[in-house]
Amino acid sequence: MDATDRHLLRLIQKDATLTAEALGRALNLSASQAGRRRARLEAAGAIRATQARLDPAALGLDVQAFVQVQMASQTPERARAFLRLLEAEPRVASVWTLTGEADYLLRVWCRDLASLNDLIHRVLLPHEAVARVQSQIVMDQPKRDGPLPV
Repeated sequence: MDATDRHLLRLIQKDATLTAEALGRALNLSASQAGRRRARLEAAGAIRATQARLDPAALGLDVQAFVQVQMASQTPERARAFLRLLEAEPRVASVWTLTGEADYLLRVWCRDLASLNDLIHRVLLPHEAVARVQSQIVMDQPKRDGPLPV
């Protein structure tokens, strides 16, 4: 990966809808060269997907929270069952496994506090593998999810 590839990646992280022509102008390449570079980066897995960022407030998702989950059981079967539960739950946007006291960190989006309460008390806590859940409600997000440093 050279400097031009990294520049292309920075550009499409800001606007994934850039055409090959626009990329070519920004990179001082022909449209076909820029298009081939982008295709090569996609084939190599450096570009995994092109997605739209939706506005949570416009969708009525007024509560963002981070939820830490400490597991009572680490057996492979229970861990897989818990991950299947998280995959099926639309309010869970992201899941990370962690070192430390919590085993999982969940980023969740809910309509309101009642929906967050439902997620915690009717979905997460009743699961047989869960020992403890702790949530932090996001008050503001001064820096939005940014591009990767390429």
